[in-house]
Amino acid sequence: MSKAASQRKSADRLMAAYRRKLEILRNSNSFNAHETAVEQGQRIVAAKADPVTFAETYLPHYTTSPCADFQRLAALRVMRSPDIRIVLRWARAHAKSVWADTIIPLWLWARGEPMYQVIIGSSADRARTLLSDIQAEFEANPRLIHDFGEQQMLGSWQDGSFTTRGGFTGVALGMGQSVRGLRKRALRPTYIVLDDCETRQLCKNPKRIGEMVRWVETDVMGTMDGPVQRLVIANNRFAPDMIQVRLLERHKGWLLHEVKAYDPATYAPAWPEKYTSDYWRSKEKEDGTLATRAEYLHQPHVEGSIFTDDLFNWGKPPRIDHFQCIVGHWDVAYAGTSTADFNAVRVWGLDKEGRYWLLGTFCKQTKMAAAVRWMVDFDRALPESVVVHWQYEAQFWNDELERTIQEVGKAERHELLIRKAERSKANKYDRMLTLHPYYQNGRVWYSERLKGDADTDVALAQLKGIEPGYSTHDDAPDADEQAIHVLSREAISREWRDPVFAPRHRPSNTW
Repeated sequence: MSKAASQRKSADRLMAAYRRKLEILRNSNSFNAHETAVEQGQRIVAAKADPVTFAETYLPHYTTSPCADFQRLAALRVMRSPDIRIVLRWARAHAKSVWADTIIPLWLWARGEPMYQVIIGSSADRARTLLSDIQAEFEANPRLIHDFGEQQMLGSWQDGSFTTRGGFTGVALGMGQSVRGLRKRALRPTYIVLDDCETRQLCKNPKRIGEMVRWVETDVMGTMDGPVQRLVIANNRFAPDMIQVRLLERHKGWLLHEVKAYDPATYAPAWPEKYTSDYWRSKEKEDGTLATRAEYLHQPHVEGSIFTDDLFNWGKPPRIDHFQCIVGHWDVAYAGTSTADFNAVRVWGLDKEGRYWLLGTFCKQTKMAAAVRWMVDFDRALPESVVVHWQYEAQFWNDELERTIQEVGKAERHELLIRKAERSKANKYDRMLTLHPYYQNGRVWYSERLKGDADTDVALAQLKGIEPGYSTHDDAPDADEQAIHVLSREAISREWRDPVFAPRHRPSNTW
């Protein structure tokens, strides 16, 4: 197919989609033709005062679920700051495009602001599709036309560019495209939105990311002039290195409005009017924890530069009673919030061939009691002949930890024999790197039944993130190092008999 034919086909496709939007608008929105001028005026005043009221009044086809508080707050913040530079890092499927491209600019225009909006998409076609959403509202939304008058202006109504009678100009632009011609007489862009401009392919090319950063800083920003010059970037974070990340690092005064779809500790949704906790639990189970959290919690999957994928061995472990020794190390965390450390428990076994097997994982941002209950359940399920030598770092001991162990043990009617372990004085990063030779030599194995397990996936992501200057959580690999260190400290033939394994701390109260 020739280039011209391809362009015609693309134009025809876009026009067909636009006609469908017009038809939907004309059939879905209605108004009361018999209302009084007072009723109409009251409705307009209420809509101008509040972005959610505006959306529910004029754009009910977008508000099939009640609007969230974070959406209202973002719109108000943009309205109050005429020179704002803000990144709306909202989770996927949380209406960031609808609000950034349509609701907010329409609301600002309805409030009386002259609007010159530029939508920048990953491609020119993508940008035109996004712009057509707001263009269709001006052309065919009965409620909007009834309250604000006819807006379509012949001669200024093209695909990818339009101007309304009421002073709204819209232009579509592809990422990296020339910005020449955006100025219309004395009017320059007042509202520029970069919507989902970053593709996975682009984010794998650091040089291209740098070029686009400079394009935004020079070409795009240079088109704005005057008292009103808003820049909105609407994108979730699905990769470690992205345009939005570099722009925020380079411009400390820019704002980040981040919304995670749910709390990974409690699964409480950020948009409870639309999603439930069970929905996000099911999402993790169906799509995988890492993939879900990358898209909805802005936790990009880390490939790993030291602990690479080729180093991980999965297999069927020996029978649980055939291990020379089993150690479970608990890396303790107190807060149990989405920004706190993880309670990480890693159970490792040493087989008769000198291999280290991961047999169980708990890795969650929860309160301590949940980790203790998991250890109790693991312990209780073992044959009587098998002992797990549970331990935690001595530095974490306090009355709250002691009380938690006692209360959970009493409630579960199971005494968890757990000892304090002194932590090495070596630097944590250096300690965790001592695991690398074990992986390289094929001595570390993961039980195949843990494949796809949510906690194991989170722990793997933490381990892969360990590299010079890392800033990610490291609770699981820290627990790994301490458990494997104990297993490897003495000769295999003597290790399991060493007094180091004798329980040195147990809850003071018994039942």
